[in-house]
Amino acid sequence: MRRATLLPLWVTYAFLYTPVVVLVVMSFNRSDSPYEWSGFSTAWYGTLAGDDEVLQGLANTLIVAAGATAASTVLGTLLAVGLARHASRSRLLPALSVLPAVLPDIVLAIGLLAFYSLVSATLGLHSVLLAHTVFGLAFVTAVVRTRIAHVDPSLEEASRDLGAGEVTTFLRITLPTLAPGIVAGALLTFTLSLDEFVIAFFTAGPKDPTLPIVIYSMIRFGVTPEINALATLLLAVGFTVVIAAQRISRLTEAL
Repeated sequence: MRRATLLPLWVTYAFLYTPVVVLVVMSFNRSDSPYEWSGFSTAWYGTLAGDDEVLQGLANTLIVAAGATAASTVLGTLLAVGLARHASRSRLLPALSVLPAVLPDIVLAIGLLAFYSLVSATLGLHSVLLAHTVFGLAFVTAVVRTRIAHVDPSLEEASRDLGAGEVTTFLRITLPTLAPGIVAGALLTFTLSLDEFVIAFFTAGPKDPTLPIVIYSMIRFGVTPEINALATLLLAVGFTVVIAAQRISRLTEAL
């Protein structure tokens, strides 16, 4: 009886992850066709390593992801602390802080493009970086606020009672206690920025495509084992970072 009740769950998992498993398996296909298995080979990973367009897209993506993660982490942490200390009774301000995370990507992308056009800003890696910072900030704020809810406020009070100033208390007490949440938010933001397509497509310049845009330009002419290999690598990186962020979040709740 219990197995019968779990059947819809396993059917759902199979529906979601079977295409992903097929993609990973076919990335090791010796054949040029992505649909016919002709033997095991890692040749497509070597081909991928020699593709200058892919490598340039990867470099652009890493620059954007690293910059957006750094900016989002700093701003999101400060925003979370500010909301916890000065807007604890407000519902509007916390809602506005996570709004970029819940808005559809297409809406946020069009809004950012309209803003860039309004201020006559040029499009390039800097515009994508700023755009990714906007939605990354929302995720960092949400994760850090969750951590703040589990921190004993008496620690900061004790620090101030012992003569420490606001800055010293923040650097020596607040930041160390929030560190697991900050790291988890940073890892989550990096993962989201790494494979974000819609916002990057609207805000990137023609000469600085990110890796998801490069992949999109490649699959317009058909899926190849090289694309499967690239998608597998991205899947491995994203899976690793998400698992790390989840473990850190659990540690945050346990402390």
